[in-house]
Amino acid sequence: MAAPKRSPHVVALGGGHGLAASLRALRRVTSQVTAVVGVSDNGGSSGRIRDQFGVVPPGDLRMALAALCGDDEWGSTWARVLQHRFHSNGDLNGHSLGNLLITALWEEQHDVVSALEWVGRLLDARGKVLPLALEPLEIIANVRESSGDLHLVRGQVQVATTTGSIESVKLEPENPAHCPEAVAAVINSDVVVLGPGSWFTSVLTHFHVKEMRQALHDTTAKRVLVLNLKAQQGETQGYSPENYLDVMIANYPDFRLDAVIADPSHVADQQRLIQACANVGAHVHFAPVAQSSSDQHDAQLLASAYRSVFAHESIGVWQ
Repeated sequence: MAAPKRSPHVVALGGGHGLAASLRALRRVTSQVTAVVGVSDNGGSSGRIRDQFGVVPPGDLRMALAALCGDDEWGSTWARVLQHRFHSNGDLNGHSLGNLLITALWEEQHDVVSALEWVGRLLDARGKVLPLALEPLEIIANVRESSGDLHLVRGQVQVATTTGSIESVKLEPENPAHCPEAVAAVINSDVVVLGPGSWFTSVLTHFHVKEMRQALHDTTAKRVLVLNLKAQQGETQGYSPENYLDVMIANYPDFRLDAVIADPSHVADQQRLIQACANVGAHVHFAPVAQSSSDQHDAQLLASAYRSVFAHESIGVWQ
């Protein structure tokens, strides 16, 4: 008799639009999704709230919650409301309602994890959203300019838009208050998904919180990387797909992946990518995952790619 179907527990790590794209796909594949979101954003509404209240920046947390809303009328309406930005000549200009709602519940609950749970319940979100750390983080990068000079760049926005070549990143504080629920989710998951997203400022930052780095190494979950469709102007300018793997193995030589999802139309040299993935223990799953009209991931296509990878790895529903 075939094993009963089971919905796998998937934890997705990252931030911003890349993580949101992954979550929109994953909620179509499994009923057990947890997002672990970086908390180093220092720009826009998030940066203003971070500076004024000392709370973790809420913007990427808000985007993750909106991405987990269902496609029914309730879900689509609340997703729009959560993302709504005010336009005025006053202090509210540029703020999103979701950022303010998360901050209000944080003040009420005195606990960001509880605040996010309450927002998720209001939205009927198809999953859980957790912060990487319980305090705001600052990204600091060693950047080499075209002249050869090496200098420090501070702040997520500044690092993401640098014109130089990023050689390494670190976080301040160096040993932040981690989120125990996020670490436990990774340890107990069936699948951990990294990317897509800003490589240095959204994806790799998770390795710089020591408890999360240890969890990523110790978990028995399958580790899946979704490659970006194109290099990011500034942060990864000029990167080919295999460059992401080269940076990972150079900085975290003991870390291993099981699978890498790549869109073949965005890979110039498939053999080079196959070799780069083999260097970190992974096989490549080539699948069309891009929207036809843009260089962004399509939720339905990415969901199909996840199903294929999970089937190949004999995970959960497809056992």
